[in-house]
Amino acid sequence: MKRIKVVVKPNAKHEKYEQVSENEFRIAIKEPPQEGRANEAVIRVLSEHLKIPKSHISLLHGTKGKTKLFKIP
Repeated sequence: MKRIKVVVKPNAKHEKYEQVSENEFRIAIKEPPQEGRANEAVIRVLSEHLKIPKSHISLLHGTKGKTKLFKIP
């Protein structure tokens, strides 16, 4: 299992995915940080770019902050 750090920018005009290092990403998403929509969008973007199912990505830390820690296989 690997842990990755993601810095999220919600309410962005355009969706953007940037890999800063092997275990660190910056992701801009259009969704607002309300009712978990931003977290779901980040999981979707990670799933698409890492080519793994969304069910294999779990949020460990940062449900309400901009810096999040995810666990992936």
